[in-house]
Amino acid sequence: MSCHSQTSVAVAIGIRPGTWRSCSPPSGRILVAALDAGPLYAAADADDPDHEACVDALSRGELRLVVPALVLAEATYFVGRRLGPAAESKFIRGLGGLEVEGPTPEDFVRMGELVEQYADFPLGGTDASVVALAERIDARVLVTLDRRHFAAVKPAHCVAFELLP
Repeated sequence: MSCHSQTSVAVAIGIRPGTWRSCSPPSGRILVAALDAGPLYAAADADDPDHEACVDALSRGELRLVVPALVLAEATYFVGRRLGPAAESKFIRGLGGLEVEGPTPEDFVRMGELVEQYADFPLGGTDASVVALAERIDARVLVTLDRRHFAAVKPAHCVAFELLP
């Protein structure tokens, strides 16, 4: 995602201009991070108790954010339902700057396995899509507010996820 795309997304989801940090992290190291719906919603809702923490996490220049398509559907639904059509429209306009990945046939198989494996949570299909995508793109970082589920999931590609914020 380019700096321009990040800025467009930031403005559209409610991050004040100037809070989106540089795209050149001090270390020069870019981390791939899969994004869950909670932080997208919280960044769009200034009254959400997690708003600032999510804005900060989404503004980290060293993160290359990749969003599962199912997550966008869930986040858009919640923005529209809770914040209304004007906020939903603004939110949707900002999504074009995100790097979005649809599930592959293999992801659907993995998602089914995860839903079955973690049925006692339950881990739903959208959360399973975050894990499947993270495994496929080797993302060890998840931007999520759902610590209960994602801290318990044992990914196939690493020991555990690093959860932000």
